[in-house]
Parts: sequence; structure tokens; C-alpha cells
Amino acid sequence: MWLDKLEKKIGKYCIKNLMLYITALNGVVFILQYLAPEADFVGKLMLVPSLVKQGEVWRLVTFLFIPMTFRPVRILFALYFYYLIGSSLEREWGSFKFNVYYFIGVLGTIAGAFLGGLGTSTFLNLSLIFAFAYLFPNYQIMIFYLFPVKVKYLALFYAAGLVFTFAFMPIVGLITVLGSAVNFILFFWKDIYYRLRFNRRAYMSQKEFKEKIPKIHVMHRCTICGITDVEDRKMDFRYCVECDGDYEYCMDHLYNHEHVKADAQANKGDGTASEDIR
Repeated sequence: MWLDKLEKKIGKYCIKNLMLYITALNGVVFILQYLAPEADFVGKLMLVPSLVKQGEVWRLVTFLFIPMTFRPVRILFALYFYYLIGSSLEREWGSFKFNVYYFIGVLGTIAGAFLGGLGTSTFLNLSLIFAFAYLFPNYQIMIFYLFPVKVKYLALFYAAGLVFTFAFMPIVGLITVLGSAVNFILFFWKDIYYRLRFNRRAYMSQKEFKEKIPKIHVMHRCTICGITDVEDRKMDFRYCVECDGDYEYCMDHLYNHEHVKADAQANKGDGTASEDIR
């Protein structure tokens, strides 16, 4: 695999505990902005292509340190959440592979910004959530430390948000999301393709197997409750000798039913006919 070959050559240069540094710097920027909002630290860190072209090249990196929210309570949850996800991916993949995944997303975000997309790390962070949800779909997190939610449902919620992004900003949204999600696509497209292919093949095989199963014919059916000998193979069925006609009953209703009489059925039919004539 190309990643393994690349790791042998430059793996020693990877940044270990990358998400620790990212989230820590997010926290620092939050504190600075909160204590001195008039200084506009965030404005100086944003990824603005026109300003980058004028020489403010630090913006190519510093936009990663802008917090996802500036609400004191939410920032604690957000920083912990993204650190948890990033560190878990790093443990699963190794530091080098996680570095590659993250920085491909960074380059995609930068490219998207220069093509007209939004220069924000928000969608880059979503690519981390999608990767985590794909690898650990049933991992349960506590929203605001109160509500347990599986991460796969959280990923679906964010995916719905991307749909709204497309709806309101079709071109800008497409460029932004594709740029930030290019890492997810490169890492998982093959696995998703084969998984979908396998699931379809398994579905078709199961369908063919069911079609080959011989149909089970019902021999006995209770006139009252409708239970059959297929549903309950231990149930006995009998015909009632006092009913006019072939009426069969299970043992629960053989001695507990209203007998069907031919003249009663005829009178019922005459009454219906008379009402129709009137």
C-alpha cells in the first residue's frame, strides 16, 4: 500500500498526539478572543485567499486553530469531543496515517477556499467524525454529559447539515465539502465500494435462496381465530358435526363457537336481499 511505503520513508517526521496540539491551540485562541474581543484575533487567523496572496501566509495554518464555537460551555464539550475522536483515530491507524488523513483534509480545505469555497476548519472536523463513525459506528457518547447517542447517528445528523449546505449554497457548498472530505473519500471509497457490492451480492443470494424454498401449504385453518397448522404444529383441528358445511376449528374454539346453520345463512341472505329491494 502506498501509505506503508510512504511511512517507511518519512514516517519519523509525523506529529504524534496531533489532536492534542490542535485542540490546545483552539483553547488558547478561544481564551484570547474571549478576554480581548476588540483585538479580533480570529479575524487575523482566518483563511482568506486574497490576504494570503498579499503575503499573510500564516493564514494557511492558523485557520485550524479557530474554535468551532465561542460559547464557554460548548467549547469544553467540543474540544474534548474532537480530541477524543482524533486520538482514537490515531490509536487505530497509527500517528503517521492519521497525520496523512488530517493534512490531506487541510490541503483540500485550502484548495477549496481558493476555488471559492469557505475557508473554515468546520467541515474538516466533520471528516474526522465521519471517519470515526465509519470505524466505530456503535460507539456511544454523552451529549452534554446527559444524553447517550451512538456516534453513527451523530454522523447522520451532520450529514443532513451538509445537505442543507448544498441546498442553500450549491456551488460554494459543493466545493467546500468536497475539499474538506477528500481525505475521507481517499481513505474509505474502496472499502465502501466493496462493502456495498458484498451486501448486494448477499441480498441477491438470500433472495434466490428464499425463492427456492418450497411453499408450505396450509392443511388446517380455524374458522374463528384463523390459526393454521403451519403456525402451531402442535394444535389439533376438528370439523364441527353440528355446523352445516365444512367448518374447521382449533381445539380452543371447537366447543366454544356459534354453530353455522344453513337456514340461518339463507334467512340472512333473504334479509339482505329484501333490504336491497327496498
